[in-house]
Amino acid sequence: MNDTLAPSRHLGRRAERVEDRALLTGRGRYGDDAPLRPGTLHAAVVRSPHAHARLSAVRADKALALPGVRAVLTGDDVRRWSRPFIVGVKQPMEMWALAVDKVRYVGEPVAVVVAEDRYRAEDAVDLIEVDYEPLPAVVDIRAAMDDAIVLHEQVGSNVVSDRSFRYGDPEAAFAAAPHRVEISVEYPRNSCTPIECAVVVAEFLSEQDGYDAQSNFMGPFSLHTVMAMALKVPGNRLRHRTFPDSGGSFGVKQAVMQPVVLMCLAARKARAPVKWVEDRLEHLAAATSATARLCHAAAAVQADGRVIALALDQMEDCGGYLRAPEPATLYRMHGCVTGAYAIPNLSVRNRVVLTNKTPTGLVRGFGGPQVYFALERLMQRIAVELGLDPLEVYRRNFIARDAFPYRAAAGALIDSGDYHAALDTAVAEGGLARLYERRDAARAEGRLYGIGFAAIVEPSVSNMGYITTVLPREQRAKAGPKNGAIATATVGIDPLGGINVTVASSPAGQGHRTVCAQVAADAFGVAPAEVAVNVEFDTAKDAWSVAAGNYSSRFAGAVAGTLHLACARLRGKLARIAAAQFDCDADEIVFAAGKVHPRGQPGRGVPFSRFAANPHWAPALLPAGVEPGLRETAFWTAPQLTAPDEDDRVNTSAAYGFAFDICAVEVDRTTGRVRIDDYVTLHDAGTLLNPALADGQIRGAFAQGLGAALMEEFRYGADGSFQAGTFADYLVPTTCEVPDPRILHQETPSPYTPLGAKGLGEGNNMSTPVCIANAVADALGRADVALPLTPARVMALLGIDDPPPSGPLSAEAEAAAAAAPAAGKSGKALTAQGEILLPAPPEAIFAVLLDPAALARVVPGCNALEETGPNRYRADVTVGVGMIKARYAAEIALSELDPPRRLRLAGSGLSSMGAARGSGLVTLEPAGGGTLLRYDYEAEVSGKVAAVGGRMLEGAARIILRQLFEQLGRQAGGAAPTAGGPWWRRLLQRLGAGR
Repeated sequence: MNDTLAPSRHLGRRAERVEDRALLTGRGRYGDDAPLRPGTLHAAVVRSPHAHARLSAVRADKALALPGVRAVLTGDDVRRWSRPFIVGVKQPMEMWALAVDKVRYVGEPVAVVVAEDRYRAEDAVDLIEVDYEPLPAVVDIRAAMDDAIVLHEQVGSNVVSDRSFRYGDPEAAFAAAPHRVEISVEYPRNSCTPIECAVVVAEFLSEQDGYDAQSNFMGPFSLHTVMAMALKVPGNRLRHRTFPDSGGSFGVKQAVMQPVVLMCLAARKARAPVKWVEDRLEHLAAATSATARLCHAAAAVQADGRVIALALDQMEDCGGYLRAPEPATLYRMHGCVTGAYAIPNLSVRNRVVLTNKTPTGLVRGFGGPQVYFALERLMQRIAVELGLDPLEVYRRNFIARDAFPYRAAAGALIDSGDYHAALDTAVAEGGLARLYERRDAARAEGRLYGIGFAAIVEPSVSNMGYITTVLPREQRAKAGPKNGAIATATVGIDPLGGINVTVASSPAGQGHRTVCAQVAADAFGVAPAEVAVNVEFDTAKDAWSVAAGNYSSRFAGAVAGTLHLACARLRGKLARIAAAQFDCDADEIVFAAGKVHPRGQPGRGVPFSRFAANPHWAPALLPAGVEPGLRETAFWTAPQLTAPDEDDRVNTSAAYGFAFDICAVEVDRTTGRVRIDDYVTLHDAGTLLNPALADGQIRGAFAQGLGAALMEEFRYGADGSFQAGTFADYLVPTTCEVPDPRILHQETPSPYTPLGAKGLGEGNNMSTPVCIANAVADALGRADVALPLTPARVMALLGIDDPPPSGPLSAEAEAAAAAAPAAGKSGKALTAQGEILLPAPPEAIFAVLLDPAALARVVPGCNALEETGPNRYRADVTVGVGMIKARYAAEIALSELDPPRRLRLAGSGLSSMGAARGSGLVTLEPAGGGTLLRYDYEAEVSGKVAAVGGRMLEGAARIILRQLFEQLGRQAGGAAPTAGGPWWRRLLQRLGAGR
């Protein structure tokens, strides 16, 4: 068989994406566009407003009574039809598709309503009654490790894995080194925000046939096994398909795994297909995020800046549950944790910690941003503390150009590269000398200007066995070895000679169809337009493996390379058939310009389509030894991807790219704004298959890395309430904030991938955050920079705090604030102070507040109000904040009565959208025939309502309070007199006031 292909005519060239025509003309087929079977129902999810609470009861009677509601899935159903998801560490931790005993993060699914349309499903969510017993929450990783509040009692600790690794002799190296440089850093939680959120369409077929699910899941498809096990069916009883198009993923759609199981169960309960579309609030608050990491890093450094030992103590915040494939984020980079540097001695301690936050998962570059933020900040501090040129520190520590393939201390086999040449190219072509001149000039004028660098290795084509490094060797031996990165691709020729390609990947905008068409076109000597590429993935029909999916930059190195192998095999078969027809040897057959002919005889050429169709119609004419059929499926894995060895060394990926970044920033002293003056990024990703697509991936990763550096952060209250659930508070960069980076390339082909390609789609998400941080640190002369570098955080680094809130607090409010311990506060804290002139005397205002019928007409959104005790009421209230509208079961109480001068108004409420409680002091003073009402109010909210963010909530709180008091004035001022004097005077007389 001839596996050698002709020289490339299409690969390596810039080519327009074949996907774009349909997408730009509105013919994309995304999840929400998928055709549905008649009778398909729609789902909405009831989510916990509490970060930590015992789940006492879920009552669905009122929801089921709503016309159009067909079913409600609860924890009892989940226990009956499924089992907990498997966990990546050996701990008795249970994570079900729905909460069954406790909720452990805000947004955790508690029930699913299934109705005839989404509108009715959402309405019914408000009618689900859930009894919670709130528990203290823990959101800080340090506090979580104290185990004062334990999330999973059966585990007994929030530290669910604690492993230490030692390579070489780090203790001796630290003892001998003349310098020890240390740094402690925290990488915050952030995520990716694809345009399209999760979509799932699921159906329960029967007990015999299992489930059929369609979703925009991006893999890895090893999690298909996890889903099938959770559903208690064999893998071949869970058919899982993807949609033709995906509106982005960047890793986060791995989290669709849990909703797939949930909607399968909902379909079983409803006895009909079920569709669910995730909204943006659900996505931000409850889908997934990158891990937050606390890292203490230390380097043993020689006088010239050479690092001879590295020590890392890494603590990973994985949220309320360790959801598969976690702790992948912590271990994906383990083999190459020393980065681009030849550091012979290494010690690592890895702790996996649970907190009352959303479970974490794959986010673009997963593990890389966290590792490099510590490592590259450390390298910058080495240069600063030893007074060395940062570039010389890099040059003295880089892996030597003649050392490749280089075995890193923890086991990574770094395949190829020339890091010194890459640095020199970036410096020369990136214009670093000019940036130094700008910095000198800016500083001479008193401006804050800094230059930062970052050097990373970018792993691609993950070894599926790396995650088992979290297990001690004894447990690994018991479970059996895990390794490899099997990719699959199929190429076939139809009866009209058309070429069809199918790959086991789930693209989310990267251009897989374009590159696959280029690969096949080169193999068969045709134009890429003549190749049809199918990227819809179907576990029931397509060839796939546990490593299938679209993650860890595996497409170029593994998937496209495997397609190349499949094409080579089919081309070899066609060459043998052609050799018999042309009476020549198979290696003399040429496929070029759309024809097939013997070498040197183009005049005898036959059109490829006609030639390739013949074996379908006349298989009897096939040469001896050639089997019928024109279809080849190739499977490939790099043999270098072995299981972790006895010493915990593991080659975590098949190929390792390289990136060197230069960033110049100017910091505004007045506003704290960080402006990117210039950004240069050089990449060595081996053989570039399509430079245009490569540059697009680099620009996208750069934009996300810039967001992580300057804007994006998941924020939580002390009680675990999520406070960044809209783009008003979770800020993402737009084209206005993202400069165009200058992109440079160096190509050092990988010897371990079929086409010599390495990944580059994640690199700048790893390098850009720390490169910008290093530039800001250089501008400010500070060591303690932390992400995101928002204007407020930068101003704090400059020693300028935000001004205090406008308006003085009352003496009572100040005393209450001083008395309340900080740890006791919960939810999103809101304050509102103000005054309003009302057209009625204080006695009338006060009387309205004490009359249930009048009060019901005053409270905004009050549907009903009943008295439950002296000055205590139960109310049914509808409140809207931005896009969130919730119906609360509220309790209202009046206390500290001093009629008609002052009182305290307190309230609390619970709804499917969250919990709320507040208290405020109201004072009344006569003023020109009316009343000057002053209020000083504090409130706390949690759940979806808190997730809309502080800006919207503060505004809504002020609006609602003003509406309440304005209506109070109208109600008091518009009352008609009755016999015996005004009704409010008689009411006050009964209270012993107002005489």
